[in-house]
Amino acid sequence: MGRAFEFRKARKMKRWSAMAKTFTRIGKDIVMAVKEGGPDTDNNSRLRAVIQNAKAANMPKENVERAIKKASDKDSGDFKEVLFEGYAPHGIAVLVETATDNNNRTVANIRSYFNKANGNLGTAGSVEFMFDHSCNFRIDATDLDPEEIELEFIDFGVEEVFLDDDGMLLYAPFESFGEVQKELEKRNFEILSSGFERIPQTTKALVQDAQEEVLQLIEKIEEDDDVQNVYHTLEIKEET
Repeated sequence: MGRAFEFRKARKMKRWSAMAKTFTRIGKDIVMAVKEGGPDTDNNSRLRAVIQNAKAANMPKENVERAIKKASDKDSGDFKEVLFEGYAPHGIAVLVETATDNNNRTVANIRSYFNKANGNLGTAGSVEFMFDHSCNFRIDATDLDPEEIELEFIDFGVEEVFLDDDGMLLYAPFESFGEVQKELEKRNFEILSSGFERIPQTTKALVQDAQEEVLQLIEKIEEDDDVQNVYHTLEIKEET
């Protein structure tokens, strides 16, 4: 099943503390997708993907339609995707993906979180190389064989395919997202959700007290409204 599966299995932390946070994140994704490619889902593959994720998260249809309408207004604001890199205490690398309409505010907040936790905000490229940037698709797994799907999609960039309780997951490099999405749609596979992840190439285990210090920083960062995702190289151990 490979490293991607083990990463997902081990990643116990709850990415979103509440449904409202999830809807806020997806709402920003909708705005960025509409600003980039327009409101017509037939001609905007990124928007199609975001709407699939909204359905998977049980986001009300009226919320989605309202977000699309608002983003279509030329006078509405836009969000800029900004990646922050740094180190938590004890040498744990941290990547923070944000979507912000006020970069100065976001920079100040993220820097403050690191400083108060005895970490430090790094420069561009300081830790990003420690993570593999991948894309994933979850499809309806009814009557599908993972090995057959992997063979059929290997030429489109898919590197791993496996089953879990919610369907079948296909993993590919970040840059293969468009090709895989296009081929899945061409073959009429039902895409339940899709997204991107940054999978650490190596992880580091810490003693319980040190682990808690790192987790407190990560949780603080995740609470920020501008933050979309947080990735790290901490190997999380359950307390015994």
